[in-house]
Amino acid sequence: MSTFTPRPGAAPLARQVLAQASMEARLLLRNGEQLLLALVIPVLVLVGAVLGAERIGLDLSHSAVDEFTPGVLALAVLSSSFTSLAIMTGFERRYGVLKRLGASPLPRSGLLLGKVGALVLVEVVQAVVIGGVALSLGWRPAAAAVPAAILVAVAGTFAFAALGLLLAGTLRAEATLAAANLVYLLLLAAGGVVLPSSSYGAASGLVAWLPSAALGDGMRAALLDGAFPGRELLVLVAWGAVATVATTRTFRWE
Repeated sequence: MSTFTPRPGAAPLARQVLAQASMEARLLLRNGEQLLLALVIPVLVLVGAVLGAERIGLDLSHSAVDEFTPGVLALAVLSSSFTSLAIMTGFERRYGVLKRLGASPLPRSGLLLGKVGALVLVEVVQAVVIGGVALSLGWRPAAAAVPAAILVAVAGTFAFAALGLLLAGTLRAEATLAAANLVYLLLLAAGGVVLPSSSYGAASGLVAWLPSAALGDGMRAALLDGAFPGRELLVLVAWGAVATVATTRTFRWE
């Protein structure tokens, strides 16, 4: 007869973080509003931009799908790592979920790592779905450009996740909801995400320093031009570092 010896104590931190990331990702993908932000809107923007450009006859240096796909992939990163994260965290904070999780064996740093891990899982799903739609529309990216695009996506996730947590940790849930959606719409329209920062005329120099433009331009540099987006990576890392410091000093768990 086997004898079982109790092993009290918390699981290893890595296992806790993976479990938290898996749960966060499932919750995000089951939420209709978050699914709309993460997948439906980017896909609609891609299909609408490609079909609209072909119908209008825009003068583009590359095919419409090649021009717009990198920007839509950047939009997907913005949607999940900033808007969805800020809204979900804001309401978790309001309902006391963060306070209770903060008292669990999972340390608060592990909780934040779990949220970031969930973003990575969701972004993999986004890349597969959006990439599949783009391929069906005729997109043919160079395989050598993919590693640089992944670096941009990781840096963009870092920058916007830090900004999203900064927003969620300082404002009330309702204010976070309004602010996150407003910022998302403003960056979509004038932040250099889907369209390059150079297309904003006199304001292009200023727009290029926004994290949204760095993310979009970085994706285009990698996937459209085959170049290494060094400047854009530095801009994203700088935004992420500043936002991380601000978040650690101002984030309120309840």
